[in-house]
Amino acid sequence: MKKSIIVLLVVLTLLGSASMLFAAGAKEAADDGKISLLFMPGVADPFYYTMEKGVRAKAAELGVEVVVAEYPKSWGPEAQVPILEATAAKQNFDAILIAPTSNDALIAPLKKLYDKGMEIITVDTFLGDGDYSKPSDFSFPLAYIGSDNRLGGKMMAEKLAEMLGEKGKVFCEATNPDASSVADRVKGFTAGIAQFPEMELVGVEWCLDVQQVAQEQTLAALQKNKDIVGIFGTNVYSAQGSYQAVVNAGLTGAIKIASWDATQELIGALKKGQVDLVLAQKPGEMGTLGVEWAVKYLKDNSVQVPKKVIPGFEFFTKENVNDPAMAQYIYQ
Repeated sequence: MKKSIIVLLVVLTLLGSASMLFAAGAKEAADDGKISLLFMPGVADPFYYTMEKGVRAKAAELGVEVVVAEYPKSWGPEAQVPILEATAAKQNFDAILIAPTSNDALIAPLKKLYDKGMEIITVDTFLGDGDYSKPSDFSFPLAYIGSDNRLGGKMMAEKLAEMLGEKGKVFCEATNPDASSVADRVKGFTAGIAQFPEMELVGVEWCLDVQQVAQEQTLAALQKNKDIVGIFGTNVYSAQGSYQAVVNAGLTGAIKIASWDATQELIGALKKGQVDLVLAQKPGEMGTLGVEWAVKYLKDNSVQVPKKVIPGFEFFTKENVNDPAMAQYIYQ
């Protein structure tokens, strides 16, 4: 009997050792496994397609796995959140790069994923007021990587004012009031125009990322204020819709057009003289930086990730639009 007990204890000891070795081996295998990232775009448009290229290129360079979620067909949490949750349910990603389509409605869904061990980096848009450096219910992301949209809006106001001789009425065609990026562009533009005593911002409309609506709203503004001399379109669809309204109204040249986002359509319109100024963000660089900082942190948690990483802008005008050096900033 004693011999049987001794044999049993030896077997249990060996099994325990084997279990520990297996666990160690599993941990080592996990450590050796590829880092996995999820890229969750905001909507299907040239800006995010260009960002995806930056994400994929840097992921390939660093040897990490990247999954690109289905592109939402419309802008907003009601379209984005189900895709985010369904994709994250299939795989426990190490980090998520996401353009939140609402600075408030995406807090809870992203916090749930963060609590499951997925690091969050917001790209292009942010949660809350974007200040992740102080404790709050939205400060859990590693970083915000995107444009200084308020500064960009102010710069567009100043450049448009210069083109207009610092006088006249201007109109702003925007997209979504609860998208942090666009809200800041409008705030910056409003503050910029206020610097010029002889200029007036006669209205701001929100097209909810529907180009046809932007076109209709701009046409209505032109009919209501026949002395509008300048228009600012705050993103891809609002900019494309607003300049099309001016073209259709036969007012090309009479109204100066400042457009945000360097899509191929807007660059083509600039070359034709239908648009006067195009601001190019750097979505490819945002994607590259998102992957780079995520990987640095995941490999070494002591790495201090900047809470804000801000790529700059480039401005296309009729003078430089054909310069080969500017071609890299056109969204692809």
